[in-house]
Amino acid sequence: MVVLLLVLVVVLALLGGVHWYVWRRLVRDVTAPGGLPRRLGTAAVVALPLFSLAALVSSRAGVPFRLQQVLAWPGQLWLAVLLYLVLALLVGEAVRPLLRTWLARRTPAAAVTAPEPVPVSVPAAAPEPAPAATGPATGPATGLATGPADPTDPSRRLFVSRVVGGAAAAVALGTVGHGTYGVLRGPRVKRVTVPLAKIPRAAHGYRIAVVSDIHLGPILGRAHTERIVATINSTQPDLIAVVGDLVDGTVADLGSAAEPLARLRARHGSFFVTGNHEYFSGADAWVDHVRELGLRPLRNERLEIAAGFDLAGVDDVAGESEGRGPDFGRALGDRDRARAAVLLAHQPIVVHDAVRHGVDLQLSGHTHGGQLWPGDLLAGLANPTVAGLERYGDTQLYVSRGAGAWGPPVRVGAPSDITVVELASKQA
Repeated sequence: MVVLLLVLVVVLALLGGVHWYVWRRLVRDVTAPGGLPRRLGTAAVVALPLFSLAALVSSRAGVPFRLQQVLAWPGQLWLAVLLYLVLALLVGEAVRPLLRTWLARRTPAAAVTAPEPVPVSVPAAAPEPAPAATGPATGPATGLATGPADPTDPSRRLFVSRVVGGAAAAVALGTVGHGTYGVLRGPRVKRVTVPLAKIPRAAHGYRIAVVSDIHLGPILGRAHTERIVATINSTQPDLIAVVGDLVDGTVADLGSAAEPLARLRARHGSFFVTGNHEYFSGADAWVDHVRELGLRPLRNERLEIAAGFDLAGVDDVAGESEGRGPDFGRALGDRDRARAAVLLAHQPIVVHDAVRHGVDLQLSGHTHGGQLWPGDLLAGLANPTVAGLERYGDTQLYVSRGAGAWGPPVRVGAPSDITVVELASKQA
């Protein structure tokens, strides 16, 4: 409990420091004290993180689903905007002194007029010394300015702050806007050919549509499911594999959003395995619901596909807290290893168990491909493969980037996908 409180304090302190930095660069440095723009900017920097915190805790706190939807849009989008604002502003810190220096050198300094010469024939009192110049340095012969203007000029600092701040805001909003459009537009189809030595000639060209991380919730609802179903059906797959993280919420709130899954069509059916988010949302209830929609849950079990390979599925490792984690012995034990085995498992980290049990191909999701750059770097620390196809011993692992988004409905550098995995027989 003490450790949890310490982590919470550190996270809140970090968020507070980041928001102070954003307020300083985008509000204090570019607005006049006491003016309406400063008051509005300050109010926004205070209110938006409160929306974010409320959006993050509302689903766990049992808040009515309609209120969750109201909080989710501004709260979740702000988290994505904040990330790219901070990154852009940090780049701006390096640009800021260079821009000031460049402006100082290009700004013409005010000229100082030389004194009139005194005629020789007229006696005159010695002229009083000219007052010391307070502006730029002047040359000895012409009296014209020769040194650079003062780079600390307040008006120049204000101009530079507005240019850098405006550019950072434009980059962040543009990046998040484009990433949001990509999620709401729906996933694109990706095709991958996977050669398997044990696949018979009859299964050559067998197509498995893999979809993961749909993440139905307060933001992505029924329309999102309908787009995904239409895209999958358009590929005319032989088999459909939904590999976890279908939902972020209860059946009561999201059951209707999942109903279009009943229209999935494949020659050998549609199959489902749990992801970690199902265990945050009532895994048993969701397993029953997807079964009612026509999908077959694979909970640590295996069946033979008529095309000539075994299809197995295991529960997600998050289920261990409820006594329903992956059981590879139950799913893959006592099988004929002369037949190819395709495993559905939400998280890539179980690939080493798959290798030990002679799996030929594991299909996973979970990572989102990082979702928000540079999140792929962090995802790589926790997962053996972040996205795509890789080999581990005699087992190949394919990781989908997923069809939805968790948290902010935004993807940057990791576009959503539905993958059609085409099995290739080496006997063909």
